[in-house]
Amino acid sequence: MTRRLRVCRLATVPITFATLLPTQIQLIVKAGIDLTLVSSAGEHFAQFLDVPSLHCYVLQMSRKIDYLRDLTSLFRLIRFLQREKFDIIHSSTPKAGLLTAIAGWLVGVPIRIHTYTGQVWIEMKSPARELMRGIDWLIGVLNTHTYADSFSQREFLIRERVVDSHKIAVLGFGSISGVDLTRFNPIKLTPHRTRIRHQLNISDKALIIIFVGRVTQDKGVVELIDAFEQLSQKREDLHLILVGPLDAERDPLPSNILNSLSGNASIHFVGFTSQPEAYLAAADIFCLPSYREGFGSVVIEAAAMNLSTVATTVTGLVDAVVDNETGLLVPPKDSKALAVALAALIDSPAMRHRIGRAARQRVLSQFDAAIVNQAVVDEYFKLAQQ
Repeated sequence: MTRRLRVCRLATVPITFATLLPTQIQLIVKAGIDLTLVSSAGEHFAQFLDVPSLHCYVLQMSRKIDYLRDLTSLFRLIRFLQREKFDIIHSSTPKAGLLTAIAGWLVGVPIRIHTYTGQVWIEMKSPARELMRGIDWLIGVLNTHTYADSFSQREFLIRERVVDSHKIAVLGFGSISGVDLTRFNPIKLTPHRTRIRHQLNISDKALIIIFVGRVTQDKGVVELIDAFEQLSQKREDLHLILVGPLDAERDPLPSNILNSLSGNASIHFVGFTSQPEAYLAAADIFCLPSYREGFGSVVIEAAAMNLSTVATTVTGLVDAVVDNETGLLVPPKDSKALAVALAALIDSPAMRHRIGRAARQRVLSQFDAAIVNQAVVDEYFKLAQQ
């Protein structure tokens, strides 16, 4: 192309850009692409406003179905796309995906991409399940190209007849943006092990299980708390750190679990942080007992920190973890099985270290952000030349 390629990335809420895509955004701009970010307003969006060569457009989008607000957002997006005339629009997250697919199709943007990063409807019951599944289907129909961030998710979407097999691909080995190995560097972050433990009043000799993600039921937090309380009865120097925001609006935790978060001195709920790597540096075992995932980016971030993982045998996580090699996999919603797997790692430092080393080596060979993000940039240029 004789002019700069113009790309627009869209997400419902800006935390998607801030936590999952910062290095990818930097590389896209560095590649000489004219990039615009579109998302709802928020503190996580503000960090991009002053980045040179990066354009930002605030478009309020409701995460929940709100017909009036959704129509307003759609009309604004249509006008925006008509004015900007992008070569490529690329959405992530369900609501942004739906609005972008409709607006991009109506305006006639030549290359329309959506990346599926997990299906919220897996745990839903009809008719809500069919409605949300239908939204993912429509996104697949209206876009020219779709991607999944894991092979098991791609297979699931094809099996569920959401997207035709010829229309959905996985870049590289999967994940939406890989791992920034300069950031998730266990040697560089060694000082944080002592700092975080002292900050949380945890002894240097204690063993720490860590969870990073939305602190919600569908992330398996109920089962994690139950398993931890079983284990802590037998081992007093065991601690649990929960890193991430509560989501009381969409997926509230039961009151007894909330009481454990505030009333158990061995459970440390720290909320959202922009530096999860510091807490990972303080931990010994990572745990993500989720009911559903697209891939599980936090798993490979933990792996980059030499942490062994206990996760569940759900779509996405079976790609992020190689069972008995880079972690242990257990059935979802099974706190007893979760406790057994965690106990195996707690009781065997040799197993923890072996699995942690293997996990980091897999990240180095398959999920380096520099490689994953370059694959996205290369895909943009390839599609533009077709």
